[in-house]
Amino acid sequence: MSTYVFVHGAWHGSWCWKRVRSALQALGHEVFTPTLTGVADRVHLLSPSVNLDTHITDVVNLIQWEELSDVVLCGHSYGGAVISGVADRVPDRIGALVYLDAFVLENGQSLHDTLPAPVRNAQLERALESGEGWKVPAIPAEAFRVNAQDLDWVNRQCTMQPLPTFQQPLHLTGGIARVSNVTYILATGWAPSPFPPFFDLAKSKGWKTVTMECGHDVMLDLPEELTRELVAASARSASAD
Repeated sequence: MSTYVFVHGAWHGSWCWKRVRSALQALGHEVFTPTLTGVADRVHLLSPSVNLDTHITDVVNLIQWEELSDVVLCGHSYGGAVISGVADRVPDRIGALVYLDAFVLENGQSLHDTLPAPVRNAQLERALESGEGWKVPAIPAEAFRVNAQDLDWVNRQCTMQPLPTFQQPLHLTGGIARVSNVTYILATGWAPSPFPPFFDLAKSKGWKTVTMECGHDVMLDLPEELTRELVAASARSASAD
C-alpha cells in the first residue's frame, strides 16, 4: 500500500481529485486530498493574509499530524509551488514528487514571476475589478479545455483565489534536493499553456516526463491514465528503497 497526498491548483479544492482518489483507494492505497485554506470547502477562511506559506503549512501539518511517510506528493498547477515548499520542509517524509501540469519555482521566485506580463496584469486587473484588490476570480473552465461533461460543474465549484498566493516568493533551503524520484506530467491538449517550459526544465533535470493529450484538469479528463502514472511513480519510489 502506498500513501498519496494530492494538492489542488488555484481556485479548486479537494473535490477535483474525487475520481483519482476513489480509484487509488479501490486499489488499497491511502489517499489524502486536503483543501487549501481559503478556497472551496474552506472558503470561510479566505482573507488577505492567506499566502503561499499558508498553503505549504496546510500540507506540512497534514503530513506531520497524520504521521505520514514515504508520501507520493502530487501537485496540480499552482499546487506545484506548494509541493516544492512542502518537500523542502519535510524531505524525509516524501518518497516521490509528481508535478501535474504544474509550476516549478526556483528559490526566491513567485508564481507571478513565471507568467508573461499580459497574463499577470490581467489577473491583477480582475482582482481590482471583482476581488477587492486581493482575491482573483476563477478563470473559466473553458480556457483550460475541461471536458464538456464537467464544464458547468467545474465553473460552479471554483472559488476566488487569494492574490498573495501568486505573489509571495517560494523560499527553499535545499531540502527538496534530497527527493530524487520526481515526475513531470504535461497536458498537451490545451493552449496557450504556461507549462511547456517547466516540462523542458524537468527533462533537463533528468526527471521522469510524461505527456497526456487532454485539457489542464488532467484528473478530470483522464483519471484512469493519471492513476496508472501515479501508481508507477510509487513503484519507482519503492524500487529506489
